[in-house]
Amino acid sequence: MICDNLSVSDTGRLQMADRPVTDLIRQYGSPLYLMDEERIRYNVRQYVSALKETFGESAMMLYASKACSFKEMYRIMKEENAGVDVVSAGEIYTAVSAGFPMDKVYFHGNNKTDDEIAFALDHGVGYFVVDSREELRVINEFAGKQGVSQKILLRITPGIDTHTYEAVATGQVDSKFGNAIETGLAEEITKEALNLPNVRLSGFHCHVGSQVFDSDTFIRAADILLTYIADIREKYGYEAEELDLGGGYGVRYLESDPTLDIKANIAEVGQKVFDKCRELSLKVPAIRMEPGRSIVADAGMTLYTVGSVKRIPGYKTYVSVDGGMSDNPRYALYEAPYTVVCADKMKEDATLLTSVVGKCCESGDVLQEKVMLPDSVCRGDIVAVLTTGAYNYSMASHYNRIPKLPVVMLGKTGERVVVARETVEDVARFDR
Repeated sequence: MICDNLSVSDTGRLQMADRPVTDLIRQYGSPLYLMDEERIRYNVRQYVSALKETFGESAMMLYASKACSFKEMYRIMKEENAGVDVVSAGEIYTAVSAGFPMDKVYFHGNNKTDDEIAFALDHGVGYFVVDSREELRVINEFAGKQGVSQKILLRITPGIDTHTYEAVATGQVDSKFGNAIETGLAEEITKEALNLPNVRLSGFHCHVGSQVFDSDTFIRAADILLTYIADIREKYGYEAEELDLGGGYGVRYLESDPTLDIKANIAEVGQKVFDKCRELSLKVPAIRMEPGRSIVADAGMTLYTVGSVKRIPGYKTYVSVDGGMSDNPRYALYEAPYTVVCADKMKEDATLLTSVVGKCCESGDVLQEKVMLPDSVCRGDIVAVLTTGAYNYSMASHYNRIPKLPVVMLGKTGERVVVARETVEDVARFDR
């Protein structure tokens, strides 16, 4: 299996955290998101311990909320001594509602509205990660009205190509995010931030992409950002206290994907940071990293029930399930790969080439192409899409007015519903 929290029972049924998933779908209904709590905690601890071992007690892991945001996630992060990053008032409110400490919240986004900025200040968000001069000025104005000095990081664009697919590459000079060093925008916003009375510049942030499978990207980003920090010190007498290198380490969606050693990778980044700081006579800043996908992706699974199997002789076979792009739009958006299996027939040979498709009224409603399933696959079988903990629940929609799926968390001693299944009444609740 692609993740060691998955297994197959003696009777040929797929198991997650040692529970037969076919039992869970019978109990909680179909379709269904499953999340493995112990896997989430394990992944968080890998980062927390690796960062502190490498960079010391000042280092902190920030969970990237956008990967999967609901109250239980913030409760887990609080218990595991992690920080979080958020990108909207909705994510801030969810964190607040879960009792998460606001001083460990970093507020991202390339276009924070005035209302969102005011909301974040009202709730005591620890840091704004500032993306533009317009935003910087509004934060300064609003913070002044409240009589506070708001801590900020400035998002800097290092101009790095991560060699990942374009949809998730965010470090280039022409990205919508951040301020490029190469164009002079980074220095301009830094100079302005240092001269504003109601913001306190704590340091710099960058994010260079996702599904990164080695440390080279982070090493190059650290080299560029530390050089920038040294340049700003020489010009303006300011030395950054924090450096946030963003997130992006990848996960295994397919057997062919590599397995990452997070501890070893972070140690490699650390070596570069220490060497570069010595070279430039810099104090080592407090390091932040922002994993999201690699915290929750392999802790998740989506279960569906097969409705029809359409065999078109000489062409292809469609296996239609009771979900689709409304609960996982990632294949429709950028052909994201997934491993798909027949959860109740794991010991049968997978000899039938299929397209697994959803129920939405859209020809692009495809969960995965070229999926090998047992030739016996039929109505009522359970299909599992693996590694769906990231960007599935969080990107779900009401397309075709389909209610959103529930999330069932598998804990050490049992299961609990952490997000309830929506009803058709819920879908129409705000109609007038």
